[in-house]
Amino acid sequence: MIGVVPNQHITDMIVSGQIIGTPPVDGAQIQPASLDLRLGTVAYRVRASFLAGHGAKVADRLEEFEMHRVDLTNGAVLEKGCVYVVPLMESLALPQGTSAAANAKSSTGRLDLLTRTITDGGTEFDRIAPGYTGPLYAEICPRSFSVLVRPGMRLNQIRFSTGAATLDDAALRALHADSPLVDGEAVIDDGLGFSVDLRLPDTTLVGYRAKPHTGVIDLDKIGHYDPAQYWEEVHSDNGQIILDPGAFYILVSREAVTIPPEYAAEMAPYLAMVGEFRVHYAGFFDPGFGHASAGGAGSRGVLEVRCHEAPFVLEHGQVVGRLVYEKMIDVPTQLYGSGIASNYQGQGLKLSKHFSAPR
Repeated sequence: MIGVVPNQHITDMIVSGQIIGTPPVDGAQIQPASLDLRLGTVAYRVRASFLAGHGAKVADRLEEFEMHRVDLTNGAVLEKGCVYVVPLMESLALPQGTSAAANAKSSTGRLDLLTRTITDGGTEFDRIAPGYTGPLYAEICPRSFSVLVRPGMRLNQIRFSTGAATLDDAALRALHADSPLVDGEAVIDDGLGFSVDLRLPDTTLVGYRAKPHTGVIDLDKIGHYDPAQYWEEVHSDNGQIILDPGAFYILVSREAVTIPPEYAAEMAPYLAMVGEFRVHYAGFFDPGFGHASAGGAGSRGVLEVRCHEAPFVLEHGQVVGRLVYEKMIDVPTQLYGSGIASNYQGQGLKLSKHFSAPR
């Protein structure tokens, strides 16, 4: 079978020992097409980001780059601008032919909390080779806000697949013709194009920009923080904004997206030809996201934007990324937004779940 592994098959992988949890995996970690990964009890502050490389173990590289260790048992602050490596509670013993990809969870990305998975022998972030057996680690670099973390927190997630499940453009056009994937014209070119919305109805508010000097965010506190203490509103009355170098923005896509139950999707992190800024996505879109069968009616994609060296004019409707669709092995028994704790079904412009509604 070729495709992305759904929740009921992830359960089978846990039972068969392909996914090992210490302590055992909690059923709440299992999402429609992915598994949430849990932080362990220690964070290693390292001098620089690194990959293990062929034939090397992350533990051995930690001896080379470690500066000091942070005990997370009772909670600890990971400071803005620092790089940490945290062993995860999950490890893998994948069969040959089964590979995996990891990505930050939605709320993690919206906090500009760079979180990537690394493995023994790994030569890429967030990509786990077919048949991988060994531990998993999270590399964490808070970019905009210092955060308070504890063991068991779930900052990233992993998706398993067998074979080449990605839809090519012809298959994507056929799917869109049968079950519209966006409201309006679909721009299909090596995936489904995403553009930015800088003309939101009945308001000049088009996004938020992270303030440079803020307090710590406790990742366990939901709906707790006043957005005004952490974010500046971004307004536009002419469909354009100027991105400031080094600043982090939350914007929203012009398209309302649908993921049919038989498919999953992943956002490509950025378009290389754009040049002056990076659009980073918490990249997994689960089956049922924005779909009527799961209580949705199309959901916007939240854009996490960081400008590079030069100020850059971003204009309404500019294509900034693409969504790659993949076929599921089976339809998940649980869809996004349908009876599970899905925070962003039917979303528009929205900050992470840690913030109260803007006043």
